[in-house]
Amino acid sequence: MTEEPRDRAHRVRARELALLAHPYKVSLMKGSLTRKDLMLEPSQRPSPRARAAAAAVLAALLLGACGGSDDDGTASSTDSTPAQEADATTVATTYADGVLAAYDASIESATAMQGSIEAFLEDPTDESLAAAREAWVAARDDYGPTEAFRFYNSPIDDADDGPEGQINAWPMDEAYVDYVEEDSDAGIVSDTEGFPEISAESLREANEEGGETNVSTGWHAIEFLLWGQDLSDDGPGDRPVRDYADDAMADRRATYLTVTTQQLLEDLTGVRDEWATDGGEYRALFLSDPDQALENIIRGIGALNTGELAGERIAVALETGDQEDEHSCFSDNTNADVVNNIKGVRMVYMAEFPGVTGPSLDDLLTEANPELAEALRTRIDATLAEAQTFPATFETMIAAEADTPENEALVSVLTSLEDLGPQLADAAQALEVTVNFEL
Repeated sequence: MTEEPRDRAHRVRARELALLAHPYKVSLMKGSLTRKDLMLEPSQRPSPRARAAAAAVLAALLLGACGGSDDDGTASSTDSTPAQEADATTVATTYADGVLAAYDASIESATAMQGSIEAFLEDPTDESLAAAREAWVAARDDYGPTEAFRFYNSPIDDADDGPEGQINAWPMDEAYVDYVEEDSDAGIVSDTEGFPEISAESLREANEEGGETNVSTGWHAIEFLLWGQDLSDDGPGDRPVRDYADDAMADRRATYLTVTTQQLLEDLTGVRDEWATDGGEYRALFLSDPDQALENIIRGIGALNTGELAGERIAVALETGDQEDEHSCFSDNTNADVVNNIKGVRMVYMAEFPGVTGPSLDDLLTEANPELAEALRTRIDATLAEAQTFPATFETMIAAEADTPENEALVSVLTSLEDLGPQLADAAQALEVTVNFEL
């Protein structure tokens, strides 16, 4: 999307101000951005952060009085009898096995992506660049569902050393990495004095240094290096092959892409190894307290659904209408990001992991409250089906006028996600689990 040249710090501040909208009345039962709200000017609309906070308050109100316990995403959800009786221990064990399998799948496709990128850098052509881009998209499809394993100090986002910020940080100021339309000498690639050597260490140190949009590593750095700045109103970025062939910074750019791709693989492998059946330190800790494990599992999918996906990734972008708030803005892959996050919620709830099935949250909830279990399955499947039929790219939907088919489609999915939050809270209550979905 073409935009007038402007100071990036000003844009970031504008986004922050959009998140601090004026006081408003909101339904705690949904914390929703209503269709009426979306007909207002952006500055008048309720803040998505406040809506997410309201949903989190609801979860706390619903669950605070409950005592804790004693100490391919589209598969059918109809009748299946688990091989083992569903309880906290068997559900936690299935989950741990499934997390390992899902990270294995992500690493496998990320490794294939690395091979395609190496082939492109060895022989930069339009065809090899297209293949590298396709491999990135395929690898994102496997990574997206694993975000349901976040939000409870698991290995991916442990408060001390979790690599999530190295892996998937966004939004990204692309000028921090490489040239943009407004500045042909921008970024680390061109900064031979500040970064005489582009290395894993220098890129890690630079990541989010001086600001959260100063992203130098991970999926979106790789995405930008493959697609370049998105200047189109109706398509992705179109970085030319010459950037890796005869451009003055071609070698440094290729080094950057090589190094950050290898970093991503190492980070994913480190997270996966913590869940290994043989020697995985976090797996042993996780399974040592099945009741706490159950709480973590529910928090992971609740926080992804309610705070992260509905709030940060969709509501914020709808409110600002700014392409820079699109998750995968350079490749226009954000629709798939939304779908894959919902698949992750479903994968965990139904315990339908890559090659792994077993006792699930759904089994537990069916025993405790079969009507709620059926309603939750129906809501998740319906939300996923809606997202899979988005009528336009994410950037088109967030820019669309209210009440247009494009706007209505995204608002509908947002509303479904926000309605799913209280249902997940009800499920936690039925399972006697105390949890909140605040980020």
